[in-house]
Amino acid sequence: MKQVAIIGAGPAGLMAAEAALEGGARVVIYDAMPSAGRKLLMAGKSGLNITHSEDEAVFRKRYDAPDARLAAMVEAFGPPEIVKWMVGLGIEAHVGSSGRVFPVGMKASPLLRRWLARLGAAGAELHTRHRWTGWDETGGLVFETLTGRVTVQADAAVLALGGASWKRLGSDGAWAAILAKRGVVLEPFAASNCGFAVPWTDKMRADEGAPVKGVALSAHGQTVRGDFVITRTGIESGAVYPLAAALRRDIAADGRAILIIDLLPDTDESVIAARLAAAHPKDSFSNRLRKAVRLEGVKAALLHEVTKGAAPRDAARLARLIKSLPLTLTGAAPIETAISTSGGVPWTALDDALMLKALPGVYCAGEMIAWDAPTGGYLLTACLATGRVAGRAAAES
Repeated sequence: MKQVAIIGAGPAGLMAAEAALEGGARVVIYDAMPSAGRKLLMAGKSGLNITHSEDEAVFRKRYDAPDARLAAMVEAFGPPEIVKWMVGLGIEAHVGSSGRVFPVGMKASPLLRRWLARLGAAGAELHTRHRWTGWDETGGLVFETLTGRVTVQADAAVLALGGASWKRLGSDGAWAAILAKRGVVLEPFAASNCGFAVPWTDKMRADEGAPVKGVALSAHGQTVRGDFVITRTGIESGAVYPLAAALRRDIAADGRAILIIDLLPDTDESVIAARLAAAHPKDSFSNRLRKAVRLEGVKAALLHEVTKGAAPRDAARLARLIKSLPLTLTGAAPIETAISTSGGVPWTALDDALMLKALPGVYCAGEMIAWDAPTGGYLLTACLATGRVAGRAAAES
């Protein structure tokens, strides 16, 4: 019986373990943390958004990867398959109003408990507090444990070690140096699904924590409806994340990016202009915004911030600005604050089964591969899909 070592007990690693078991292998899972699935549990604290119910062709376009392999993997194990897989664990799916798919009950812990129980019943072993440090001179996998160094021989290994954010939950990117020493040329890590820096004035910083609700954000022809939050150093959350990849590319090229904000996306520009023009001439500028178009609070503060307190009084020009407010972003938030990271193992370093070309018998899965996607169920779906491919290939090779 083939011996497969799974290194990393997050969603990609656990799915790789499941696929390897289905392939008839003996499976042992290793994780550096005291328990499995810690980032999964953290992500699911407010509801485990595991996938999305939108049209599958649209769904696959959410991914930023250099070739078609990731799309094919997501097509083979995408939203319908994940829902069926959850049902197999005895957990029904719940589809939210936005199309996001959650387990009934919303939380990650019941799903994780049942998943680990099923893996254990199928013969998988789980060893926690085993930090992988590379290979010894015989090709054995080396782990540092509480009782010292442990060496493991395996016929194949699946690396599912995450990206380089959320270090306290185990995704610290330390594996990159290990693979680099073995000749794997890596792409630099970058923050993804992250906030962005804005050089606020002190007056705007006073709105730290304020949600900006019901707006539309645009960059490079893509528009996202939703909310975001003012931070002391910029913006983050919600509607910002789907645009993060394009914004990061602009910052890398030009040192800045322009995010266009429609402060009143449900109202046409001509309607806004007419209402502003009809405002009482003796109204102050703030009252004119509030009474005519109900623009106040943090939205009005953003308008004042971007225009440096010199917003146009002409109704047509002001309406145009309200519908397309250009906010300058000067940098991405630090990588350690990001929900996920891009970069890592490039697709050119992997064969079609996700095996490292430089290291036969060693497969990669999940966020350690260089792909990018927004939140909304896309991240978890790709982790599960790539884990399934890598685990099955490791058992069959």
